[in-house]
Amino acid sequence: METLQIFLVAFQDLDWLDLTWVDVLDILVVTFVTYWIILLIKGTRAVHMVAGLAVVFIAYVVSRLLPMHTLHWIINSFLSSIILIIVVLFQEDIRRALARMGRNPLFAGMSRKEESRFLEEIAVATVNMSERNVGALIVLERETRLEDFLEGGTSLDARVGRELLTSIFFPLSPLHDGATVLREGRIHAAGCFLPLTKRTDIHKSFGTRHRAALGITERADAVVIVVSEEDGSISVALDGILQHGLTPKALREALTDLFSPYVPRGKRKAEAL
Repeated sequence: METLQIFLVAFQDLDWLDLTWVDVLDILVVTFVTYWIILLIKGTRAVHMVAGLAVVFIAYVVSRLLPMHTLHWIINSFLSSIILIIVVLFQEDIRRALARMGRNPLFAGMSRKEESRFLEEIAVATVNMSERNVGALIVLERETRLEDFLEGGTSLDARVGRELLTSIFFPLSPLHDGATVLREGRIHAAGCFLPLTKRTDIHKSFGTRHRAALGITERADAVVIVVSEEDGSISVALDGILQHGLTPKALREALTDLFSPYVPRGKRKAEAL
């Protein structure tokens, strides 16, 4: 009983009841930013890095409480440069997050009917190429501009159509080996060479196109469709995660989900390699 009274007295002495609207706003902003960061890194390699930093922080607290002077000094020296360490470890995620603050929507100036036609043309072309085992790499640019990755490509600025997409990736076409980039509802460029992922845990059956799809989605928020020329399988890459072996129906559903109003990353239908 005495302990409860002490607790109540201490609780009454707290100043949190005198919160102003600015304090409430401050708490809400911090909460939103924290939640947004969690959604941003969920399902990526950054989760493991955050877990590693958490272990280091726990070791820091333990070394201070025991105390373990040598270990505490080492960890304290490490944490003194934590800002630089975070920038180095999470450079790709930070760059992607900052890029998302701008808006360069894929469907700029398009009506909903035109958006539906646009996605259907892509889906039909992808399925047609899949049935013929024609390899393809289609990049749907979203908020992050991909100018740095378009060097060596051929500028087209053409209306998206199933026939044109199929002809670009026809084996005898000079542009079939590279990626085709779609921007603002049009075919912006073709024959582009994308950076390959540096991951070592990729299945051996995945070739250069799959590695390029993962590589560009690790650096930007683009959505990439891959058709394998080996077995005609369809894959969709986003945020460094590959959804493999899609059926035509699953492809249409994935495109609809990804380009509908914002869906939290945790609810996107994708599974890690």
